[in-house]
Amino acid sequence: MKYLIITAAAVAVILAAYLVFENFFLLRIRRERLGQGVRILHISDLHRRRFGRDNCRLIGAARSEKPDIILITGDIVSRRENDFSAAEKLLRELCSIADVYFIYGNHEQSLTAPDGQARFADMLERTGVKLLRDRTVTAEIRGRRFNVCGLELPYTTYKKNGSYFRLDRLTVGDITAALGKCPQGETLLLAHNPIFGREYADWGADYTFGGHIHGGSVRLFGIGLLSPERRFFPRYSKGVYNIGGKKLLVSGGLGKLRAFNPPEIVVYEI
Repeated sequence: MKYLIITAAAVAVILAAYLVFENFFLLRIRRERLGQGVRILHISDLHRRRFGRDNCRLIGAARSEKPDIILITGDIVSRRENDFSAAEKLLRELCSIADVYFIYGNHEQSLTAPDGQARFADMLERTGVKLLRDRTVTAEIRGRRFNVCGLELPYTTYKKNGSYFRLDRLTVGDITAALGKCPQGETLLLAHNPIFGREYADWGADYTFGGHIHGGSVRLFGIGLLSPERRFFPRYSKGVYNIGGKKLLVSGGLGKLRAFNPPEIVVYEI
């Protein structure tokens, strides 16, 4: 019994040490080759996490990948943050690497600090990021023309009447009402919540980029356990999903507590 207790204690100490390392020191670069010619860097769900002073490790990792375009799919801050200076420094640096396209996640939609919404919008404007709130722009990259669409989901798809129950669903009609019909040509859709992957594909997006699920927080055998809506085993938690010939690209994100699910940025070649 004594040796069993000692072994259990040793395992607990090792596990705790690993989780501290994973959550506060580890930064993974996941690379996905879906074609060739264009390199897209995907960042999502930073929240309050910092990777080195002024996020120097995150910026260095982004710069080392030499992306043609950077997509940020929301929750770069947490809803209770009041000081956006760290986010501003990060975004300025990212804009010096490549064009940055940004959408709001549920935390940007629900900032609680006094005048938080206005101050956050002002901060974004100072950095030079291209904010997409239910709008589409075109981007010429290495001789290819892309439609870059940013969808802002209704907040009631995340939380409704203070509850995570009976949340609203998103339909293809809702996406069309926000963005119009899917444009002709290669279309990149930024949509924070990947749970509606089928709807994004049916709308017509060739590549949809999302986050929000944080990889399922805890991952066991490659399966995410929990979504922010307190749902077990979310369907689209992390990785590349093929839905009717369209691609849903889900980042496990950078922030929030996690286990066996390293913080990551993702580089796609398409």
